[in-house]
Amino acid sequence: MAKVTVVEPAPSSRLTRLVDDYLMECRARGLAPSTIHNSYGYPLRSIFLPWCADNDIETPEQLDARTLAAFSVHLQEEGGKRTQALSKFSVHAYIRAVRGFLTWCQREGEVVSARPALPRLPRRVLEVLDRDEIDALEAAAPTERDKLIIRTLADCGLRAEGLVGLRVEDLLRRDRQAYLRVSEKGDREREVPLPPALHRRLERYISGGQPLDARDSHLFISLRRGKTGDYEPLTRSGVLQLVRGAAERAGIKKRVHTHLLRHSFITNALRSGMNPLILAKIAGHSSLRMIDHVYSHLNTTDTYEAMIHMLRESETKR
Repeated sequence: MAKVTVVEPAPSSRLTRLVDDYLMECRARGLAPSTIHNSYGYPLRSIFLPWCADNDIETPEQLDARTLAAFSVHLQEEGGKRTQALSKFSVHAYIRAVRGFLTWCQREGEVVSARPALPRLPRRVLEVLDRDEIDALEAAAPTERDKLIIRTLADCGLRAEGLVGLRVEDLLRRDRQAYLRVSEKGDREREVPLPPALHRRLERYISGGQPLDARDSHLFISLRRGKTGDYEPLTRSGVLQLVRGAAERAGIKKRVHTHLLRHSFITNALRSGMNPLILAKIAGHSSLRMIDHVYSHLNTTDTYEAMIHMLRESETKR
């Protein structure tokens, strides 16, 4: 009988075990699985750890300023996992993940002597839709369901994740005000103000526009029965397809996607003079940093117009 040679797996380094512990803590904090994978897991496990292994780095102590600078240069000049050139935004995101990991290591008592410097990002010009384009997008949608999806994304600033998770009972009414209860980013709930006209349309849709067996289920569902014979909830990819289809029929040349409607909502709100603190709460941002970083495309003209709009409203109320 032939002798079978068993190859023992290579022992994991201390750095690898620390990354595993760090990602475990991210899960324990209730972060969304997609956030953990895309923002932390992939940069650390697929980019950072392989580079460390290639350079015989096994502990945080070995990550001094020169070593981390070499890692940054590697990302900028040789790319990531597939040795392809990375955008400056990808390099920034990967290094930010490493900085967060090393900060956690230091809190856990590890010896951390340095952190990688974040590269300077070019100012991103964020393309948005104006109100006329949003109206054209809704008009091009073939069904009332699709029109409501577009209008809800555009007028409430939801992420696609939050929209597909909406249920009928998430339509809330308090006195004369209506809200949507939205769960996003690891089940964090918030209540988003709902414009009266959109609220009335959603109520009509619920009372007569959905299949009967879906009334107590998700708010937006498929138009056809699935393999089980039931109407299934819409997926994020399904919402993206219907938004892109409406944009094509409307003749909009911009690259339209679900998050563009969210960007447009936030941009239009800032241009109208909405308080950034209130807007951050409505949009589900935990701080003003994201508002300041992503929406830096607003210029001095936007600031001037917002101020004039606010003053005009004040004069009207006198």
